[in-house]
Amino acid sequence: MKKILMAALMIMSLIFTGCGEESGGGDGKLNVMLGSNVVSLDSAQATDSVSFEVIADCIDGLMQLDTEGKAIPALAESYDVSEDGKTYTFHLRDAKWANGDDVTAEDFVFAWRRHCQKAEEYSYVMGNTVACVKNADAVIKGADPKTLGVSAPDSKTFVAELDAPVPFFLSLMAFPTFYPINEKFYNSVEAGSYGTSPETFLSNGAFALTSYIPGTANIQLKKNDSYWNAAQVSVDGFQYQVVSSSDNALTSFKNGTLNVVNISGNQVAHVEGDAELSKNLHTFSSGYLYYLSFNQDAKNHHAGALANVNLRLALANAVDRESIVDNFVMNGAKATYTAVPVEFAPNAKTGKYFAEDQKQFAEYVSFNVDKARQYLETAKSELGKDSFALNLIYSNDGESATKVVQAVKSQVEENLPGVTINLQPMPKAEYLSNVTSNSYDIALVDWTPDYNDPMTFLTLWTTEGCEIAEHWSNADYDKIITDCTTGAFAADYEARWNAMYDAEKILLENAVIAPLYTDANAVLISPNVTGIEFHAAGIDRVFKNVKIQ
Repeated sequence: MKKILMAALMIMSLIFTGCGEESGGGDGKLNVMLGSNVVSLDSAQATDSVSFEVIADCIDGLMQLDTEGKAIPALAESYDVSEDGKTYTFHLRDAKWANGDDVTAEDFVFAWRRHCQKAEEYSYVMGNTVACVKNADAVIKGADPKTLGVSAPDSKTFVAELDAPVPFFLSLMAFPTFYPINEKFYNSVEAGSYGTSPETFLSNGAFALTSYIPGTANIQLKKNDSYWNAAQVSVDGFQYQVVSSSDNALTSFKNGTLNVVNISGNQVAHVEGDAELSKNLHTFSSGYLYYLSFNQDAKNHHAGALANVNLRLALANAVDRESIVDNFVMNGAKATYTAVPVEFAPNAKTGKYFAEDQKQFAEYVSFNVDKARQYLETAKSELGKDSFALNLIYSNDGESATKVVQAVKSQVEENLPGVTINLQPMPKAEYLSNVTSNSYDIALVDWTPDYNDPMTFLTLWTTEGCEIAEHWSNADYDKIITDCTTGAFAADYEARWNAMYDAEKILLENAVIAPLYTDANAVLISPNVTGIEFHAAGIDRVFKNVKIQ
């Protein structure tokens, strides 16, 4: 009987190891896949979801998001809002940095001023297209940082003044751009080195860095015993491992090397067909919008041929999005025909998602080969050209992007005679450098929402918006966005909501972008791991409440 029992236990052990339960068991640590490398752990320089996630592991902001995505207190124990909605007063709880220093209101003042003064890519979220922090736009353009609308009346009171009421301001406070930085510590490290190693990065959150070298595939964190809510953190720490291949991710999960992995393509189908593995598969809407960005700069190929709206409309209508999500992405992603992703940003009054009507702009964005060819013939006539060879850049850090651009190339070249798409894969850092410097014809862009409102997308295409600017400017579009942020519609919810559709129509009828799909996360999670929070806006994954049985 003992031999039979022992054999049964060994078989069960092998089965559970095959399902990824073994790793992260006895040592209280978690092993998690990252799809690409961290770009920066400096919250003023980070631009990607991976970097934001790791920063959020280690640093708390004024607020955090609960499991439903609603803003709840973090470092701010409480807050007051003025009657006009333009002044927020945050009262800080007793909290410590990992070096023993108190977290103070001055840490927020320093960080916010620094972010605006550095004027990096994400500084725009402080300005009047997003957070509307008083004088932020002026500081970003060179004004004295001390004029920014932030103050610390005392060490436990942080005040933020706005130029206009912002309905989602509290949820913004959970985003890393608005996190504090310990000024004394920042000034103690070598200039330009902040956030490049455990020694040059200071935590006040649930975890602290123990091993990190920029560009490497492995990051280790440990529980931060100085964290104000340390009693609620169950895991001793965890390790990130960069895995860019879905095949390798699945193998790592099966052999127990990783507890949490993202899979896509054929691996999803494989898991769904496996009775045991499929029990560990969870699918979440990511909120990521994948789209083709058309650079209208005259310095690009064919003397700026993409400045021709009919060429852009031809491309926008030549792509079979349903085929792409069904045959190449294969992770639950949804074909998208709007500039705002599906199943995102519900209306506070009706509960309907902003992009619920995916046929609203079918006149401009669809899969219609006849219409696409008509647009192309018009473009050829207007430009005096019979053929176009356009470069499409993309980050090759993940295999899904490669499959998507290959499908786009195939479909465009088949459906638009005379158009050739040349694929240009690049490492993530090089790709980001190219899209922010407008050194491309077409780019495959994925944008993750920073907050749960359509404006996290619609502000990208204003004249003063995100650095991925497409070299497009439209005064009517800019005015609507201004009216929705600091102007006539800022305090009128219904009028603001309707006006955002007007802006979206201008964007899509001009084919500034070609939306492709809203991505999903097909995630394998070891059965003994619970408590990971997934969000469609802001920080993708939160691990502070994870438990390992």
